[in-house]
Amino acid sequence: MPGLLRGVARTAVVAGTATAVSNRVSRRQQGRWVAQQGYQEPDPQLAPPAAAPSAPPASDMSSKIEQLKQLGELKAQGVLTEAEFEDQKRRLLGS
Repeated sequence: MPGLLRGVARTAVVAGTATAVSNRVSRRQQGRWVAQQGYQEPDPQLAPPAAAPSAPPASDMSSKIEQLKQLGELKAQGVLTEAEFEDQKRRLLGS
């Protein structure tokens, strides 16, 4: 049973991190579009619902290492800047 809970917790953390990164990328891209096209007031009826808060970080080190690997891959792909990577890494490690 502890292995099952660990797996569920790891999945929740990975999904939460992926959601947070995806939301950040979407906001960043939207900011770029607004800067290119000029500011236009968004239609509140078309706004997506607020994202649920991400799952709290797991205490086991292997899930943190996995998340750091994912963040590193996103940085290598150019999705995250160096500053964003460092910020996410600091949040993940709690320092």
